[in-house]
Amino acid sequence: MSANFEAKKAVVQEITEKIKASKSVVFVDYNKLTVKEVSELRNKCKQADCEYKVYKNTLVRKALNDLGFKDFDADLNGPTAVAFGADETTAAKVMVAAAKDYDQKITLKSAFVDNSYVDKAGVKALASMPSREELVAKMLGSMQAPMSNFAGVLNNLVAGIVRVLNGIAQQKG
Repeated sequence: MSANFEAKKAVVQEITEKIKASKSVVFVDYNKLTVKEVSELRNKCKQADCEYKVYKNTLVRKALNDLGFKDFDADLNGPTAVAFGADETTAAKVMVAAAKDYDQKITLKSAFVDNSYVDKAGVKALASMPSREELVAKMLGSMQAPMSNFAGVLNNLVAGIVRVLNGIAQQKG
């Protein structure tokens, strides 16, 4: 086998591993970005705990096909960058924001989330959703509120009983 074939095989394996390790994978067209803008975008991704990479479409297609997903074949044409996200929403949020920030130089294509194909509209919907951590914090906050209200009621009940007993003691005393 040629060295070139082995190198491509290693890249396909790398892409496959990144797809498996990521909660979301967003595909975008980055054709009109300058080198400086690509560097800025990579830094934004890194700060958001996702990774922005450019691979050959054929290698990404091969990795997805090896995983059993053929829905992405139409999207993997032209210049394509891939954002690998550690959660379901972050990569979509960064790429949707980048599409706005860079004055439509980035075009959303699709995403791979929860072993499913997500179209362009779905990527925008993902970007508008709160992250898992935000949802957990909201849920815990809503669970905590009734408990603290209940504790306040119990505290007031005990304080009321103490006041009544204190009043009775003063009357008899």
